[in-house]
Amino acid sequence: MLVQTKYFGEIDLTEDKIITFEHGLMGFENYKKFTLLFDSEAEGEKNIMWFQSVEEAALALPVIYPTVVKDDYSPNVNDDLIRPLGELTEDNLCLLLTMTVSSDVTKTTANLKAPLIINSDTRKGCQLIVDNADYEVKYNVYDAIQKKKGEAAC
Repeated sequence: MLVQTKYFGEIDLTEDKIITFEHGLMGFENYKKFTLLFDSEAEGEKNIMWFQSVEEAALALPVIYPTVVKDDYSPNVNDDLIRPLGELTEDNLCLLLTMTVSSDVTKTTANLKAPLIINSDTRKGCQLIVDNADYEVKYNVYDAIQKKKGEAAC
């Protein structure tokens, strides 16, 4: 299936690459089908991806794996809310954080409070508000990565 994307133009996407969010995303409830895109031309590690709507080309959100910015990320989630995704295991669970990218890279943030939770086997996902009181909506990614680099150098 041919899909228009915000940053990569038209791409050919197979059905097994589509992730269904039954309730959409917060603020984008009308869009239910998404895919993950990687910039193959980007150098270095592929930590930042694009969460692209299959239904609306203009809807593409940068996302990142939580452990890239917070090693101990462990969201508290009500099991009843994720049950529709199917059985989640260590092998099929994919957690992603949406990001707000600033023109000033030092102000780039990730939303720890509302992760994307995906079952890679069923290709179903949801976005939930987690119960962790200490998780921020605007967690500074730049500071977290700099801190991790500093710790690795020691």
